[in-house]
Amino acid sequence: MRVLAIANQKGGVGKTTTAINLGTALAAAGKGVLIFDTDPQGNASTGVDIHPDDRVVSSYDVLVAHHPLSKAVMPTKVPNLFITPGDARLSGVEGELMGESQPQFFLRRAIDQFRAESSLGIEYVLIDCPPSLNILTVNALTASDAVLVPLQTEYFALEGLAQLIATINAVKANLNPALDIQGVVLTMYDKRTTLSDQVAQEVRAHFPDKVYETVIPRNVRISEAPSHGLPAIIYDQNAAGSKAYINLARELIERERMLNAA
Repeated sequence: MRVLAIANQKGGVGKTTTAINLGTALAAAGKGVLIFDTDPQGNASTGVDIHPDDRVVSSYDVLVAHHPLSKAVMPTKVPNLFITPGDARLSGVEGELMGESQPQFFLRRAIDQFRAESSLGIEYVLIDCPPSLNILTVNALTASDAVLVPLQTEYFALEGLAQLIATINAVKANLNPALDIQGVVLTMYDKRTTLSDQVAQEVRAHFPDKVYETVIPRNVRISEAPSHGLPAIIYDQNAAGSKAYINLARELIERERMLNAA
């Protein structure tokens, strides 16, 4: 079971969209996938048609009430794809956890127990992180084997990435020595603009071994899909964005295979 935090301290870069659609593409490839939703807005849960009234046990309960993760796993309409839903109570987690002993490790302990006990055949846990550096993000990074970074191809992209890398290095030094960057995914790429191409070139120059070849384009079908409670890949498999996430899943599986071989 590989645990990947999908993280970027900047909002609006496609973290939740990546969690939903990469998870769906991996599931379609026969991989068991669990999305762990740590965003108080619960958008990843809504995006796979988990209604708020149906979120009986959520990621909040795992983190704060110490419910076993196995009790918070819900199936989705996509075979092999499961989710631990998020809800609005997560917005108050900072205050509730900071008085506890070693609150940074709560999610890691829950995942370790789940890894030892689960019979669901989960191969990937994708943690959808909130767009800020708070106790939820730190829990995700502490619990993860690696970080997948969605990066919007815009002017301030590298500045935000530098801040995230500093955070990852701090977590690696103090909480999770094994943490690494699994890869950087360029999102919201607009081939009609020179800016997108310039940013992509600059990011690849700074991180030649980390940036995925697959880029996720700006695509209206990706934006429409959540309103239907469907991943874009299910909503319109032939859309450019859907095809991109299918290619990204293939590339990620190959990258993971090479890591294991090494």
